[in-house]
Amino acid sequence: MPRDHYDFLIVGAGFAGAVLAERLAAAGRHRVLVIDRRPHIGGNAHDGTDAAGILIHRYGPHIFHTNSDNVLGYLSRFTAWRPYRHRVLAHHRGQLLPVPINRTTINRVFGLALATDADTEAFLARQAEPVARIRTAEDVVVARVGRTLYEAFFRGYTRKQWGLDPSALDKSVTARVPVRTNADDRYFDDRHQLMPEQGYTALFARLLDHPRITLRTGTEYRDAARGVRASHIVFTGPIDEFFEYRFGKLPYRSLRFEHRTIAAERFQPVAVVNYPDPGVPHTRITEYKHLTGQRHPATSITTEYPAAEGDPYYPIPTPANAALYARYQALADATPGVTFAGRLGTYRYLNMDQVVAQALAIARRLIAPLPSRAPGFTPHRLPASTVAPPAILPQ
Repeated sequence: MPRDHYDFLIVGAGFAGAVLAERLAAAGRHRVLVIDRRPHIGGNAHDGTDAAGILIHRYGPHIFHTNSDNVLGYLSRFTAWRPYRHRVLAHHRGQLLPVPINRTTINRVFGLALATDADTEAFLARQAEPVARIRTAEDVVVARVGRTLYEAFFRGYTRKQWGLDPSALDKSVTARVPVRTNADDRYFDDRHQLMPEQGYTALFARLLDHPRITLRTGTEYRDAARGVRASHIVFTGPIDEFFEYRFGKLPYRSLRFEHRTIAAERFQPVAVVNYPDPGVPHTRITEYKHLTGQRHPATSITTEYPAAEGDPYYPIPTPANAALYARYQALADATPGVTFAGRLGTYRYLNMDQVVAQALAIARRLIAPLPSRAPGFTPHRLPASTVAPPAILPQ
């Protein structure tokens, strides 16, 4: 029986796969097949209404923020937006304190009344511990804010999230964490901070609504490979899985989500409350009505528990893991007809806007005419075995 032929087979219907599919179909006029092993589109950004009728994020909170006018302009073709400023509190010794650390946090932890940026900066300078060479996530924090704030807000949270002490993690884990000397309590400081008005799944549905795009959810790559031919593959799943774990598995951290509906209009004062105390097993609780603006007499929350096993969410940034990924990257560079994209395909922690920007750039390169391929070219097949999502500021 002849197999269907597509110009592109895209594995994964998250941001990387959906944006690439839309661009390749709409701008490149290519015939595209998008598959995803999950039964839905949107990847980890997938949202939907729960049994109570409340819109929740199935895989933890996703807040869109970017400084890129280009990325925002592109996505705005597929969604209207709801302005939203994300605020997060950390539970510390019976108090809820702003994070990232700001002047309010510092005053309440130390019982101070610092009133200016200069006073706060001078206080932090006295707290800071000199570090000759900043190499680890711990070095970044203690060199900036000292040991007390590090122990209160960073060490326990990081150990739970990553399963490793900050002293064993790359400096990139905490280098992206701002410390503010003013009272700004916004979580992000990007120019654009928004939520899709009808949710992420609606955005993805519009991205993938094109006559040259065929979508198959609940489909494994190895199964799709039996029935189709493709001139080029875009793989947004784990790169080590594609190569059958030739050099061993790339380590990831996973998450377990506990969703609950509560018979109250509000559960907590902000969308996300972090729990850095190492004695508390979860890392954070999200209440979605803050994000969506939905009105409902009840409210739904999600408690997150980091896990060593499960779906791969967050690449673990250690030197050994970077070296292992480099071997896979070299193998990918030597493999014709395949492009790797997204957080899992490139083994990098990427925010949503960064994934979109990456996908747009890849699409521009791929839209050029594809090289001719042998008539029998077939996507690589994966074995039956598969592997089942941060930094201090997870998205």
